[in-house]
Amino acid sequence: MSDTNIELISTISEDNKLELALREIEIPQPGENEVVIRIEAAPINPSDLGVMFSAADMTTASQSGSAERPVISADVPAKFMGAVKKRVGKPIPVGNEGAGTVVAAGSSAAAQSLMGKTVAVIGGGSYRQYLCAKVQSCLELEPGTTAAEGASSFVNPLTALTMVETMRAEGHKAIVHAAAASNLGQMLNRICIADGIDLVNIVRKPEQETLLRELGAKYVVNSSSDSFMADLTQALIETGATIAFDPIGGGKLASDILTCMEAAVSRNITEYSVYGSDIYKQVYIYGGLDRGPITLNRSFGFAWGVNGFLLFNALGKLSKETTIAMRKRIAAEIKTTFASHYTHEVSLAGALQLDAIAVYGKQATGEKFLIKPQS
Repeated sequence: MSDTNIELISTISEDNKLELALREIEIPQPGENEVVIRIEAAPINPSDLGVMFSAADMTTASQSGSAERPVISADVPAKFMGAVKKRVGKPIPVGNEGAGTVVAAGSSAAAQSLMGKTVAVIGGGSYRQYLCAKVQSCLELEPGTTAAEGASSFVNPLTALTMVETMRAEGHKAIVHAAAASNLGQMLNRICIADGIDLVNIVRKPEQETLLRELGAKYVVNSSSDSFMADLTQALIETGATIAFDPIGGGKLASDILTCMEAAVSRNITEYSVYGSDIYKQVYIYGGLDRGPITLNRSFGFAWGVNGFLLFNALGKLSKETTIAMRKRIAAEIKTTFASHYTHEVSLAGALQLDAIAVYGKQATGEKFLIKPQS
């Protein structure tokens, strides 16, 4: 084990400045039911950017410091300071998940059983070289699985599986998913094919449509097409989907989905009702790719809902047996169903470069970064 430990932190100061920097911290010592993981790979997910950039205007970002210790600074608009006041002056470690080798373990049998193993971990602060984590926050990866392959074992896989379990629990029979060519979208597509669930994929570009069809997707509609509403309605008629998951958030996509759902479920209703159909239609917003207002054009009756969808809240509604089965499935299928693909690999210092931030900050489909803290 090295005698140094570097982590990436995000701090907002009272003078409306965001600072991203690296700092040296102590090598942690594990408690009885904890392990120390040498983090070898950690993905940059959209949820990480919320902690990393917070409310800062990244178009104002500048870089200083040295090559080994770069510092990124950006302005936080005054109107947003009230929303982030509880984190002002507090350096916040970044990174929701990652993977690496267990190099120290506490005295419990569960901790000792992980010694020397490659594990994935969730719980925060993964953009560092050594992380101390509770055993229950770890997922033992199968022999032959690399840290890079297992780095995204939690956020996207658990989100995709929880979407399916939410569909089942709420009595729906098929799913609509927006921004569906993402890493998470591809996972959800593979899960639904394997489990015999109809999935309506919404994308924005022809190449994304081609990608998903090559992966076996049956229902793919392009929101940029002039025939989008008609195409989506037809897909909903064929699948009966009445639940949707939308990572975009802003704009009128949620409204369009509800409108098409209403058109699909009410197509055979002969009697007019000012209240629309009595079939409940649900859209969950689970991201903020568009942080503008959500526009709802009320053309879908009264039996509908638009709610936020947060992974850990949704997981809390599932049984322990279900979550254990989900984790086992992820470990067994991390190279297939739950495989993640990265277009860039960077060191901790490499993540704090303006040119890199310009790319991963866009949260563009097909541009996923993996941090290698040991580089």
